[in-house]
Amino acid sequence: MVETVAIARGILVLLRLVTFALTLGITLISFQAYRKKQSEKLQSAFIGFAFISMGVAVTNVITQLGAGGDPSSLTNIFLQMTETIPFIIGFAMLYVSLYR
Repeated sequence: MVETVAIARGILVLLRLVTFALTLGITLISFQAYRKKQSEKLQSAFIGFAFISMGVAVTNVITQLGAGGDPSSLTNIFLQMTETIPFIIGFAMLYVSLYR
């Protein structure tokens, strides 16, 4: 049973790395598009994707830090609230870029 848990954790880490790599790829592509044609829409999209990438990274770190703790503790609730802030900013910037 221990081997199965270790394999599952390894797969989970790999999936998180793939997700982070994909968000960084989108951020890089949006930055390159902004550099080619500097517009406010592309700048907002780049900033949005950058914050979403940051949100994915922060979520992965916080998940690793709080893996063994009490999920209902005030510290874990605060950390979970903190990890949503980059997503809120990122999606708000994408919203702005689509409606400019």
